[in-house]
Amino acid sequence: MYEVSLVYDAQAQLGEGPVWDPTNARLYWVDILASRIHICDPIHPFTSSYIEVGPYVSSVIPRQSGGLVLTLQDGFYAFNPESSELTLLATVEGPELGNRMNDGKCDPTGRYLAGSMSLNDQTGNGKLYSMDVDHTVKTLVSEVNLSNGLAWTPDGTTLYFIDTPTRQVFAFDYEIATGSVCNRRVAITVPEAEGFPDGMTIDSEGMLWIAHWGGWQVTRWNPVTGEKLLSVPIPASQVTSCTFGGPELNELFITTARVGLDAEQLAAQPHAGGLFRVKVGITGLPVERFRG
Repeated sequence: MYEVSLVYDAQAQLGEGPVWDPTNARLYWVDILASRIHICDPIHPFTSSYIEVGPYVSSVIPRQSGGLVLTLQDGFYAFNPESSELTLLATVEGPELGNRMNDGKCDPTGRYLAGSMSLNDQTGNGKLYSMDVDHTVKTLVSEVNLSNGLAWTPDGTTLYFIDTPTRQVFAFDYEIATGSVCNRRVAITVPEAEGFPDGMTIDSEGMLWIAHWGGWQVTRWNPVTGEKLLSVPIPASQVTSCTFGGPELNELFITTARVGLDAEQLAAQPHAGGLFRVKVGITGLPVERFRG
Protein backbone atom coordinates (compact mmCIF):
# COMPACT_ATOMS: atom_id res chain seq x y z
CA MET A 1 0.00 0.00 0.00
CA TYR A 2 1.34 3.39 -0.95
CA GLU A 3 1.43 6.21 1.58
CA VAL A 4 0.12 9.34 -0.08
CA SER A 5 0.76 12.55 1.86
CA LEU A 6 -0.64 16.04 1.42
CA VAL A 7 2.32 18.33 0.73
CA TYR A 8 0.43 21.59 0.42
CA ASP A 9 -3.27 22.27 0.92
CA ALA A 10 -3.34 24.83 -1.88
CA GLN A 11 -7.11 24.72 -2.50
CA ALA A 12 -6.24 25.19 -6.18
CA GLN A 13 -9.12 25.59 -8.58
CA LEU A 14 -7.23 23.77 -11.33
CA GLY A 15 -3.79 22.61 -10.24
CA GLU A 16 -1.71 21.36 -13.17
CA GLY A 17 1.67 20.93 -14.80
CA PRO A 18 4.09 20.00 -11.98
CA VAL A 19 7.78 20.05 -12.94
CA TRP A 20 10.84 19.44 -10.76
CA ASP A 21 13.81 21.79 -11.20
CA PRO A 22 16.88 19.98 -9.78
CA THR A 23 19.10 23.06 -10.02
CA ASN A 24 17.07 24.91 -7.41
CA ALA A 25 15.46 21.84 -5.78
CA ARG A 26 12.08 23.40 -6.46
CA LEU A 27 8.78 22.13 -7.73
CA TYR A 28 6.87 24.44 -10.06
CA TRP A 29 3.21 23.93 -10.86
CA VAL A 30 0.28 26.09 -11.94
CA ASP A 31 -3.29 26.90 -10.97
CA ILE A 32 -4.72 27.60 -14.41
CA LEU A 33 -7.90 29.35 -13.31
CA ALA A 34 -6.18 31.46 -10.64
CA SER A 35 -3.41 32.53 -13.08
CA ARG A 36 -0.75 31.40 -10.60
CA ILE A 37 2.63 29.73 -10.77
CA HIS A 38 3.28 27.91 -7.50
CA ILE A 39 6.87 27.50 -6.32
CA CYS A 40 7.47 24.83 -3.69
CA ASP A 41 10.57 23.76 -1.80
CA PRO A 42 9.55 20.46 -0.21
CA ILE A 43 12.90 19.80 1.44
CA HIS A 44 14.33 22.55 3.67
CA PRO A 45 11.70 22.38 5.32
CA PHE A 46 8.66 22.79 3.12
CA THR A 47 7.97 26.31 1.86
CA SER A 48 5.60 27.51 -0.82
CA SER A 49 4.85 30.75 -2.62
CA TYR A 50 3.12 31.77 -5.80
CA ILE A 51 3.34 34.41 -8.51
CA GLU A 52 0.33 35.70 -10.39
CA VAL A 53 0.85 35.84 -14.14
CA GLY A 54 -1.44 36.17 -17.15
CA PRO A 55 -4.74 34.38 -17.71
CA TYR A 56 -4.82 30.61 -18.15
CA VAL A 57 -1.19 29.90 -17.34
CA SER A 58 -1.20 26.20 -18.15
CA SER A 59 2.40 24.95 -18.12
CA VAL A 60 5.76 26.10 -16.80
CA ILE A 61 9.27 24.87 -17.63
CA PRO A 62 12.77 25.96 -16.52
CA ARG A 63 14.75 27.77 -19.21
CA GLN A 64 18.36 26.81 -19.84
CA SER A 65 19.43 30.46 -20.16
CA GLY A 66 17.68 31.35 -16.88
CA GLY A 67 14.17 32.00 -15.67
CA LEU A 68 11.13 30.13 -16.92
CA VAL A 69 9.04 29.62 -20.01
CA LEU A 70 5.30 29.12 -19.87
CA THR A 71 2.09 28.95 -21.83
CA LEU A 72 -0.70 31.48 -21.44
CA GLN A 73 -4.01 31.52 -23.27
CA ASP A 74 -2.62 32.49 -26.67
CA GLY A 75 0.90 31.07 -26.81
CA PHE A 76 4.44 30.77 -25.45
CA TYR A 77 6.14 33.27 -23.12
CA ALA A 78 9.40 33.77 -21.25
CA PHE A 79 9.04 34.72 -17.60
CA ASN A 80 11.50 36.23 -15.13
CA PRO A 81 10.34 35.14 -11.65
CA GLU A 82 12.50 37.80 -9.97
CA SER A 83 11.04 40.77 -11.85
CA SER A 84 7.73 39.14 -12.94
CA GLU A 85 8.53 40.31 -16.48
CA LEU A 86 6.70 38.46 -19.27
CA THR A 87 8.11 38.34 -22.80
CA LEU A 88 6.10 36.96 -25.70
CA LEU A 89 7.97 34.28 -27.64
CA ALA A 90 5.25 33.12 -30.02
CA THR A 91 1.52 33.63 -30.42
CA VAL A 92 -0.18 30.54 -31.77
CA GLU A 93 -3.93 31.11 -31.42
CA GLY A 94 -6.02 34.26 -31.59
CA PRO A 95 -9.10 34.93 -29.42
CA GLU A 96 -11.45 34.29 -32.34
CA LEU A 97 -10.87 30.54 -31.96
CA GLY A 98 -12.28 30.47 -28.43
CA ASN A 99 -9.38 28.31 -27.23
CA ARG A 100 -6.69 28.35 -24.60
CA MET A 101 -3.36 26.58 -24.32
CA ASN A 102 -3.09 23.61 -21.98
CA ASP A 103 -0.41 21.12 -20.94
CA GLY A 104 3.17 21.47 -22.22
CA LYS A 105 6.65 19.93 -21.89
CA CYS A 106 10.04 19.98 -23.59
CA ASP A 107 11.36 17.23 -25.82
CA PRO A 108 14.88 15.76 -25.44
CA THR A 109 16.39 18.56 -27.57
CA GLY A 110 14.73 21.38 -25.63
CA ARG A 111 11.79 22.15 -27.95
CA TYR A 112 8.62 23.23 -26.15
CA LEU A 113 5.51 21.23 -27.06
CA ALA A 114 2.09 22.37 -25.87
CA GLY A 115 -1.45 21.95 -27.06
CA SER A 116 -4.73 23.79 -26.99
CA MET A 117 -8.34 23.14 -26.09
CA SER A 118 -11.70 24.80 -26.58
CA LEU A 119 -13.11 27.01 -23.82
CA ASN A 120 -16.60 26.16 -25.09
CA ASP A 121 -16.34 22.38 -25.51
CA GLN A 122 -15.97 22.60 -29.28
CA THR A 123 -14.98 19.15 -30.54
CA GLY A 124 -11.72 18.96 -32.46
CA ASN A 125 -10.92 22.65 -32.03
CA GLY A 126 -7.48 22.15 -30.49
CA LYS A 127 -4.00 21.41 -31.83
CA LEU A 128 -0.65 20.24 -30.57
CA TYR A 129 2.15 22.72 -31.29
CA SER A 130 5.93 22.59 -31.16
CA MET A 131 8.05 25.71 -30.57
CA ASP A 132 11.66 25.23 -31.59
CA VAL A 133 14.62 26.87 -29.88
CA ASP A 134 14.50 29.72 -32.46
CA HIS A 135 10.86 30.35 -31.42
CA THR A 136 9.37 29.16 -34.70
CA VAL A 137 6.17 27.18 -34.21
CA LYS A 138 4.69 24.31 -36.20
CA THR A 139 1.54 22.24 -35.77
CA LEU A 140 2.16 18.57 -35.00
CA VAL A 141 -1.41 17.29 -34.50
CA SER A 142 -4.70 18.88 -35.60
CA GLU A 143 -8.34 18.24 -34.66
CA VAL A 144 -7.52 17.69 -31.00
CA ASN A 145 -10.37 17.79 -28.48
CA LEU A 146 -8.47 18.58 -25.29
CA SER A 147 -4.69 18.49 -25.59
CA ASN A 148 -3.15 17.09 -22.44
CA GLY A 149 -0.36 14.84 -21.14
CA LEU A 150 2.96 14.52 -22.97
CA ALA A 151 5.90 12.16 -22.45
CA TRP A 152 8.82 10.75 -24.42
CA THR A 153 10.50 7.39 -24.16
CA PRO A 154 13.95 7.52 -22.54
CA ASP A 155 15.58 7.34 -25.99
CA GLY A 156 13.32 10.12 -27.31
CA THR A 157 12.08 8.19 -30.33
CA THR A 158 8.44 7.83 -29.22
CA LEU A 159 6.09 10.61 -28.16
CA TYR A 160 3.05 9.77 -26.01
CA PHE A 161 0.14 12.21 -26.11
CA ILE A 162 -3.24 12.33 -24.38
CA ASP A 163 -6.39 13.74 -25.98
CA THR A 164 -8.50 13.56 -22.82
CA PRO A 165 -12.09 13.03 -24.10
CA THR A 166 -10.97 10.08 -26.22
CA ARG A 167 -9.78 8.27 -23.06
CA GLN A 168 -6.74 7.25 -25.09
CA VAL A 169 -3.00 7.71 -24.98
CA PHE A 170 -1.59 7.94 -28.49
CA ALA A 171 1.94 7.01 -29.50
CA PHE A 172 3.84 8.64 -32.36
CA ASP A 173 7.20 7.93 -33.89
CA TYR A 174 9.22 11.02 -33.00
CA GLU A 175 12.02 12.36 -35.18
CA ILE A 176 14.39 13.98 -32.73
CA ALA A 177 16.36 15.92 -35.34
CA THR A 178 13.32 17.68 -36.81
CA GLY A 179 10.68 17.33 -34.08
CA SER A 180 8.27 15.72 -36.54
CA VAL A 181 5.74 12.98 -35.74
CA CYS A 182 4.28 10.12 -37.73
CA ASN A 183 2.69 6.68 -37.35
CA ARG A 184 -0.02 7.59 -34.86
CA ARG A 185 -1.46 4.63 -32.96
CA VAL A 186 -3.35 3.94 -29.72
CA ALA A 187 -1.06 2.84 -26.89
CA ILE A 188 -3.49 2.86 -23.95
CA THR A 189 -7.26 3.04 -23.54
CA VAL A 190 -8.56 4.02 -20.10
CA PRO A 191 -11.81 2.30 -19.08
CA GLU A 192 -14.79 4.62 -18.69
CA ALA A 193 -15.24 3.69 -15.03
CA GLU A 194 -11.75 5.01 -14.20
CA GLY A 195 -12.27 8.61 -15.30
CA PHE A 196 -10.40 10.52 -17.98
CA PRO A 197 -6.64 10.51 -18.58
CA ASP A 198 -5.19 13.96 -17.84
CA GLY A 199 -1.51 14.77 -17.29
CA MET A 200 1.21 12.14 -17.25
CA THR A 201 4.89 11.43 -16.84
CA ILE A 202 7.26 8.58 -17.70
CA ASP A 203 9.62 6.68 -15.41
CA SER A 204 13.14 5.38 -15.95
CA GLU A 205 11.76 2.01 -17.07
CA GLY A 206 9.65 3.57 -19.82
CA MET A 207 6.33 3.08 -18.03
CA LEU A 208 3.70 5.83 -18.05
CA TRP A 209 2.13 7.36 -14.94
CA ILE A 210 -1.28 8.87 -15.68
CA ALA A 211 -3.46 11.18 -13.58
CA HIS A 212 -7.19 10.37 -13.76
CA TRP A 213 -9.65 13.26 -13.85
CA GLY A 214 -12.76 11.95 -12.11
CA GLY A 215 -10.94 8.74 -11.22
CA TRP A 216 -9.42 9.33 -7.75
CA GLN A 217 -6.09 7.81 -8.78
CA VAL A 218 -2.73 7.85 -10.50
CA THR A 219 -1.95 4.73 -12.50
CA ARG A 220 1.13 3.11 -14.02
CA TRP A 221 0.87 1.55 -17.49
CA ASN A 222 3.03 -0.37 -19.93
CA PRO A 223 2.56 1.64 -23.15
CA VAL A 224 3.90 -1.19 -25.31
CA THR A 225 1.28 -3.73 -24.18
CA GLY A 226 -1.43 -1.30 -23.02
CA GLU A 227 -1.56 -3.08 -19.64
CA LYS A 228 -2.31 -1.25 -16.40
CA LEU A 229 0.34 -2.21 -13.86
CA LEU A 230 -0.84 -0.53 -10.66
CA SER A 231 -3.06 2.16 -9.17
CA VAL A 232 -2.29 4.68 -6.42
CA PRO A 233 -5.50 6.02 -4.80
CA ILE A 234 -5.57 9.81 -4.29
CA PRO A 235 -7.95 11.50 -1.80
CA ALA A 236 -9.28 13.84 -4.47
CA SER A 237 -11.47 12.92 -7.44
CA GLN A 238 -10.03 15.35 -9.98
CA VAL A 239 -6.41 14.24 -10.29
CA THR A 240 -4.74 16.38 -12.94
CA SER A 241 -1.05 15.59 -13.36
CA CYS A 242 2.08 14.08 -11.83
CA THR A 243 5.86 14.29 -12.05
CA PHE A 244 8.87 12.72 -10.40
CA GLY A 245 10.92 14.97 -8.14
CA GLY A 246 13.06 15.17 -5.05
CA PRO A 247 16.88 14.87 -4.93
CA GLU A 248 16.75 11.26 -6.14
CA LEU A 249 13.77 11.68 -8.51
CA ASN A 250 11.98 8.97 -6.51
CA GLU A 251 9.00 10.99 -5.25
CA LEU A 252 5.85 11.36 -7.33
CA PHE A 253 4.26 14.80 -6.94
CA ILE A 254 0.58 14.95 -7.86
CA THR A 255 -1.66 17.96 -8.59
CA THR A 256 -5.44 18.03 -8.18
CA ALA A 257 -8.39 20.38 -8.74
CA ARG A 258 -11.56 21.51 -6.98
CA VAL A 259 -13.26 23.39 -9.81
CA GLY A 260 -16.86 22.30 -10.33
CA LEU A 261 -17.18 20.39 -7.06
CA ASP A 262 -20.23 21.22 -4.96
CA ALA A 263 -20.35 21.60 -1.17
CA GLU A 264 -21.16 17.95 -0.56
CA GLN A 265 -18.31 16.78 -2.78
CA LEU A 266 -15.85 19.18 -1.15
CA ALA A 267 -16.89 17.93 2.29
CA ALA A 268 -15.97 14.41 1.16
CA GLN A 269 -12.62 15.54 -0.28
CA PRO A 270 -11.57 18.62 1.72
CA HIS A 271 -8.04 18.61 0.28
CA ALA A 272 -9.14 18.70 -3.34
CA GLY A 273 -6.91 21.18 -5.12
CA GLY A 274 -3.97 20.13 -2.95
CA LEU A 275 -0.49 18.99 -3.90
CA PHE A 276 0.25 15.39 -2.91
CA ARG A 277 3.38 13.24 -2.77
CA VAL A 278 4.08 9.50 -2.71
CA LYS A 279 7.14 7.29 -2.98
CA VAL A 280 6.49 4.51 -5.48
CA GLY A 281 9.81 2.68 -5.44
CA ILE A 282 10.99 3.81 -8.85
CA THR A 283 12.66 6.89 -10.30
CA GLY A 284 11.66 9.31 -13.00
CA LEU A 285 13.67 11.13 -15.66
CA PRO A 286 15.21 14.61 -15.31
CA VAL A 287 13.26 17.56 -16.68
CA GLU A 288 14.22 18.80 -20.11
CA ARG A 289 14.79 22.57 -20.09
CA PHE A 290 13.80 24.89 -22.89
CA ARG A 291 16.97 25.66 -24.81
CA GLY A 292 15.77 28.71 -26.71
